[in-house]
Amino acid sequence: MSAISNKKFLITGERGFAGRHLLNKLKKEGGEVITLTDSKGKKIDIRQWKKIGSIEKLEGIDVVYHLAAVTYVPYSWENPRKTYEVNILGTLNVLELCRLYKVNKLVFVSSYVYGSPKYLPIDESHPMNPLNPYMRSKLIAEELCRTYHEDYDLNCIILRPFNIYGEGQNERFLIPSICKQIVKKGVIVLKTPYPRRDYLYISDMIEACVKSGFYNGSGFEIFNIGMGESYSVDEIVKKAVGISGKKVKVQYTGEKRRGEIMNVIADITKAKQKLHWVPKVKLEEGLKFCYEKD
Repeated sequence: MSAISNKKFLITGERGFAGRHLLNKLKKEGGEVITLTDSKGKKIDIRQWKKIGSIEKLEGIDVVYHLAAVTYVPYSWENPRKTYEVNILGTLNVLELCRLYKVNKLVFVSSYVYGSPKYLPIDESHPMNPLNPYMRSKLIAEELCRTYHEDYDLNCIILRPFNIYGEGQNERFLIPSICKQIVKKGVIVLKTPYPRRDYLYISDMIEACVKSGFYNGSGFEIFNIGMGESYSVDEIVKKAVGISGKKVKVQYTGEKRRGEIMNVIADITKAKQKLHWVPKVKLEEGLKFCYEKD
């Protein structure tokens, strides 16, 4: 029997990319999953404490997975107020739920927060250097988690995923954008071929979430979640085009993103040792899954 079976979970952000996959995983393996909805089934804004605090059926929750967030960096530059409200106030509201209902475990999905790396691969002790409102909001939310652990003994696991990809991801992100352009246009137009990222397939991310929910080590831990290797935009493009078997024209505009980071690689030693988690899906396999879905 799965460890998930007969357990009760609360997920925020269940309509988002990772949230949908996590919701399906927990339900498939027999877990009871609740979300932040009112008595009529209407979604509650995570910033609205009065509505959140009146939700019924919150007793007996084993694990809270907090994924609700503004996640798109360019959006955070244009909408800093909403970014901070959702990512910080939303996290505070979730922490209060955990305190009031005596939840044993919170798993908070944070993000890459290190900025331009001083060394590679990047471990959890690397200095923090947030470069945009999104990163800053996540770091503040992490600190809130730490304070609720220290002040109220809430067990908190913070996951710092690097670059997650997979079926159902918004086309604004690199890999789904590449796949869609191959399928629909036969031409790929991107900004620059050079930035390198550490890409992790969504099923491996969800497995890290599940293992974190059942982690019985110390009451507060932070884990980098990634593949442990990096690929440039151009390498991703060439692999995707190769998988498609099509003749595809590729154009780079030369435009640079604000606060661009040129290379990141996750040191996932800690997650391997303490969570007993190891990523399984190689990049080529994940790209094939994504392309076939399009």
